[in-house]
Amino acid sequence: MNKRLAYLEQLVGSGRADSFARYALGMEYRKEERPQDAMDAFQALRDADPDYLAAYLMVGQVASELEDFDTAREWLEAGKVLAAKQGDSKALGEIEDLLATLD
Repeated sequence: MNKRLAYLEQLVGSGRADSFARYALGMEYRKEERPQDAMDAFQALRDADPDYLAAYLMVGQVASELEDFDTAREWLEAGKVLAAKQGDSKALGEIEDLLATLD
């Protein structure tokens, strides 16, 4: 059993998790090849903290891998707006690069 995953699930389930812990849970699910759980964790993060920019790229990647291109586009377009608003040119470039592969 993945101890890190178990810890993150417990932390997030307790309601005491910060945004980074929620993001880490999604990443851990992705690493464990549990893409739907990863998507659910990132959606919960977005609901709790819509300004957590890294989640938008990750969902774009996971949704693309699942061939859910509509979801990927929606998250990536929202991430583009957020990256521009935050002035994060690196994230903006990564998001735009992934979006270009969907066209």
